[in-house]
Amino acid sequence: MPTSATVLDVNAIRKILPHRYPLLLVDRIIEMDDQHVVGIKNVTVNEPFFVGHFPDFPVMPGVLIVEAIAQTAGVLVLSSIPDRDSKLVFLVSIDSAKFRKPVVPGDQLVMDVKMIRRKGSVAKMEGVARVDGAIVAEAIVMCKLEDKLDHEPAVQASSELAAS
Repeated sequence: MPTSATVLDVNAIRKILPHRYPLLLVDRIIEMDDQHVVGIKNVTVNEPFFVGHFPDFPVMPGVLIVEAIAQTAGVLVLSSIPDRDSKLVFLVSIDSAKFRKPVVPGDQLVMDVKMIRRKGSVAKMEGVARVDGAIVAEAIVMCKLEDKLDHEPAVQASSELAAS
């Protein structure tokens, strides 16, 4: 059961992760050390994905639950990087994803992520998502740190194309 302690609130998370609404899927970090992090996502009926998934029975898409796990993992990886403003963290693989129960409006999704291995710019982590203590999803995710400068020309080129 999650505690009410807050290690990082949403404003602090926004300083670490580049994600913004509607794809910022971590509202709070309640535990964190160098090998483990626990994040919270409060699922509300106002989430944009519920418009189409599914209007008469709103269920959080499993892929977004895995994304919430990956973002929680990203907080762990990026929070220990002193020059994180110059880095991006990319999800490069998802293994052993399992979905056990639907996540619906009103649920509090608790993502518990543990570091399995970290080598250089790559980190492999195991994530378990729970609602009311019951496992709803789990996955092993791998993330890779990249320099933002290596990706800015592509972003700039796509922005220029959009403007023309």
